[in-house]
Amino acid sequence: MSAPTIEAARRALAAQFKSAAIESAELDARILAGHVLGLDLTGLISAAQRQLTPDESARLAQFARRRLAGEPVARIVGEKEFWGLPLQLSAATLVPRPDTETVVELAMELMRAGGNLDRALRIADLGTGSGAILLALLSELPAAQGFGTDISQAALQTAGANAARAGLSDRATFLACDYASGLTGPFDLIVSNPPYIRTADIDGLAAEVRNHDPPAALDGGADGLDAYRALIPQAVPLLASGAVLVVEAGAGQSAQIQALMTAAGLTALNAPKADLAGIPRAVAGHKMAR
Repeated sequence: MSAPTIEAARRALAAQFKSAAIESAELDARILAGHVLGLDLTGLISAAQRQLTPDESARLAQFARRRLAGEPVARIVGEKEFWGLPLQLSAATLVPRPDTETVVELAMELMRAGGNLDRALRIADLGTGSGAILLALLSELPAAQGFGTDISQAALQTAGANAARAGLSDRATFLACDYASGLTGPFDLIVSNPPYIRTADIDGLAAEVRNHDPPAALDGGADGLDAYRALIPQAVPLLASGAVLVVEAGAGQSAQIQALMTAAGLTALNAPKADLAGIPRAVAGHKMAR
């Protein structure tokens, strides 16, 4: 029996995924086939009639088993694109999600409104994980210096590797601490995507998240707000006069987070920015100039 062509193998993989009710079946099949073969979409099309080698077939079959068992594609290939940057993942980091780009969008809108795009800004990302938010901002703010914190050394190693890959190592510093506890201000912008899932809701998350993202990066305590109660009071004293704090919020949490910011001395900035699903996802507080 002859080996399947690249096109036939990709189609068979997509059919398997569809049968398993995987919503992104076609895309997942293309990404996995491309990763095994080292080909982008154009390459997959131009090489469609080439037959797979036995080794390629075996690797693709192994990837298919992992995907059918519920492992996310990003975990299988070991990376995920965020804000146009390819980011390496590890067991200690969340898979960056499109929702989180809303934090970057709001932060950039606020920096633009303040005329800060070309200034030598100091930015901190609390609980940086893979470095996604910090590196996205540094890629847009050419004179900025960034500091990413995390309690996980493994996450910091991943973030450092991502900074190097993006050519941003000279402007990104990573240090181990709990949120802002190890930082010295002032900062012009502080951002964070902290854990915000209610403990009781974790078992109900999609298996791809529940079984593969690090629990410490998900669990926000009984009401999902524990991290905000910790990081907001830490962040506010480190903000320069006129600086902003932007955080990601879970569904239904934005008003409570705004209240925590107000209690810590910040002024609410605009309405929370909604993600593509219409959920208020990015919340900002402003440290008023005195």
